[in-house]
Amino acid sequence: MTRNELAGMIDHTLLKPVATREDIIKLCAEAREYGFASVCVNPFFVSLAAGQLKGSGVLVCTVIGFPLGSTSTAVKAFEAGEAVKNGAREVDMVINIGALKERRAGVVLEDIRAVVEAARAHDPAAITKVIIETCYLTREEKILACQLAGQAGAHFVKTSTGFGDGGATVEDIALMRETVGPGMGVKASGGIKNARQALAMIQAGANRIGASAGVDIIKEME
Repeated sequence: MTRNELAGMIDHTLLKPVATREDIIKLCAEAREYGFASVCVNPFFVSLAAGQLKGSGVLVCTVIGFPLGSTSTAVKAFEAGEAVKNGAREVDMVINIGALKERRAGVVLEDIRAVVEAARAHDPAAITKVIIETCYLTREEKILACQLAGQAGAHFVKTSTGFGDGGATVEDIALMRETVGPGMGVKASGGIKNARQALAMIQAGANRIGASAGVDIIKEME
């Protein structure tokens, strides 16, 4: 894999609560320079990032119901719609983890579907990624979460918020890819700090990498 190919699979991420306007402007400049797939920022910064990246080909991604996934479905849907209206082209939503663990599949399904539909209402091409927070789930729960995401019309499943008890693992990526098949995206996120880790995730089946260390990862490829 070339440096540019890897860069084009990275969501250059800054979701820290202390992030400032200047930090987001720097993030966007780095994304332009290295050709990342997107920047992933908190909803407050979507408009700023969209302005910074206009005409660059780098997308704006944001997070919904983040990081706990426990806001109501109506709030998640509203948040997704507002984000897309403000310039996001991808939304990474957190599932209702408690409902999943209770096997309330209908609740989880409708939660995801509401976000997918709200995002598409403002942009039919909007992409929804579903963060299942693998560190809290059993193998069976991971499979169920992936199946529900697919049924709800989401485009990707994603491992982690980066705020939980653990991040992406090669084993989880392989399981997620096996579950969703070749037609759906798999995003590895959480704890990916170097090119070796990123490439291992891709080898296991990921086609998008979420990382705050995107610049360091790409520099290793030079």
